[in-house]
Amino acid sequence: MSSLEEVIGYEFRDKELLTEALTHKSHATESGSPRNNERLEFLGDSVLGLIVSYYLFLKNPSEDEGFLSKTKSAIVSRANLARWAEAIGIGHYIILGAGEKLSGGSRRHSILANAIEAVLGAVYLDGGLPNAEKIIIPWLEGQAPGELDIDHKSMLQEMIQKRHKRPPDYELMSESGPEHEKLFTIRVYLGKKTLGLGSGKNKKEAQQAAAKNALDYLATHEIHQNDI
Repeated sequence: MSSLEEVIGYEFRDKELLTEALTHKSHATESGSPRNNERLEFLGDSVLGLIVSYYLFLKNPSEDEGFLSKTKSAIVSRANLARWAEAIGIGHYIILGAGEKLSGGSRRHSILANAIEAVLGAVYLDGGLPNAEKIIIPWLEGQAPGELDIDHKSMLQEMIQKRHKRPPDYELMSESGPEHEKLFTIRVYLGKKTLGLGSGKNKKEAQQAAAKNALDYLATHEIHQNDI
């Protein structure tokens, strides 16, 4: 564990916290231990969110809430956190159950992203917010905007769920082109109301494009109950 401490630039006073942050639920279940990294992941998610929000707020004084929210969502996305975890080699330190290890769990993006959040939660508990900032801020300053994956689909779902208490739906409208060069077109809608259309080389890409168009539409339009 000491080499991971060197990589992140923080030495734990309570080494058990770091062990817990790196213990996946699969190992805890197999070993009969009640401790795994899910609680620390929950805490780390909030610590990361606070520091990223504060950083973006200070660095972008002329940008509105929409820009700040989109940028934050991109920075703390599973894909982006997994890239960070891969860059520091955290997969080598995650303690997995035998089955999860055999299936390549140490390379799975969801496990990597959760582990980095759990480690940040552990740092916060062990050394407070300033030490968490010392790890997160240098990483933030190395972010290249063009490399960020903005998860438009999650952003749209969160917005619609909050406003209308149910998620939007997606429908495949068309599929064209040869097998090696397919083009998918997908519609995102809420009830009877079409929110956006999007195309892509696969269904996931088309859904993201449709969600982005829906977010652009909703930036200037309201959905009324009789519309849906």
